[in-house]
Amino acid sequence: MNLILDQGNSSVKVGVFNSGELLLSERWKALSEKKLMMLMERFTIKQALCSSVAVEEAVLLKTLKKYVPIVKTWSTTDPLPLDNCYKTPETLGKDRLAACIGANFLAPDQNLLVIDAGTAITYDVVNANNQYVGGSISLGLDMRRKALNHFTKRLPLVNLQDEIPLIGTTTEEAILSGVVNGLVGEIDGFISNLGGVYPKLLVFLTGGNTKYFEKRIKNCNFAVPDLVLIGLNRILTFK
Repeated sequence: MNLILDQGNSSVKVGVFNSGELLLSERWKALSEKKLMMLMERFTIKQALCSSVAVEEAVLLKTLKKYVPIVKTWSTTDPLPLDNCYKTPETLGKDRLAACIGANFLAPDQNLLVIDAGTAITYDVVNANNQYVGGSISLGLDMRRKALNHFTKRLPLVNLQDEIPLIGTTTEEAILSGVVNGLVGEIDGFISNLGGVYPKLLVFLTGGNTKYFEKRIKNCNFAVPDLVLIGLNRILTFK
C-alpha cells in the first residue's frame, strides 16, 4: 500500500492507496505523528510520497521515515507520466502538476482543463498528446472575500454559505453573490475560451471549494476532490 501526503497552504491531505484504489482520504490541519501511528496500525504501508507547496519537505521526510520503510519526494523537473512543456518547470506548483497527472491518469489521450478551486484557483491544460501545456492562476474564494474586507473600511468579512443568491438584498448577501457568482463567471469564461482552442475539452474540477462550483458552472465533466492525491500516487508508482 502507498501513503500520500500533500502539504498545502492551509492543511495536509492524506491518502492511502492499494495499487490504484483510494482506500482512505483525510484532511489534517497539520502533520500528526499520532495520526500517522494510527494509520500504520490500520494499513500495511510499504512506501510513501510526500509533496509540499508550503513547508520544507525535510520536516515531512524526517517524520515519515520513522514509520514508513521507503519515503520519496519529487520535483516538477523529474521525468513524469506527463511531458512538462512549462517554460519554467522549477517554478511550477507541485499541486497544479499533480492534479493534471491525476486527470490524465483518469482520462488519457484527451484534451483536459483542470480547475483547482483552493486558496488560489488555478486553470491548467493538458493536451491530447499527454503534454502539460500551462495555465492560469487567479484569486480563490477566500482571497476574494478577505480582500473586500481588508481593502475597504466598511465591508464585513462574510462566511461562505451553501446557498448563494444571484442578487443580494443585504450587504452580506451582495458580497457572497459577487464573490461566488463572479468566480463562476470567470470559470465559465475560461472553459468557453479554451474549448475553442482544444476540441472535445474535458473539464476536471477539484480543490477544497469544489462544492461551491460543481453545480453552478456550465460544463464540468468530472468533480474529483482527490485529484491531486490520485496524481501523486501515479507519480509514486511511476518513479
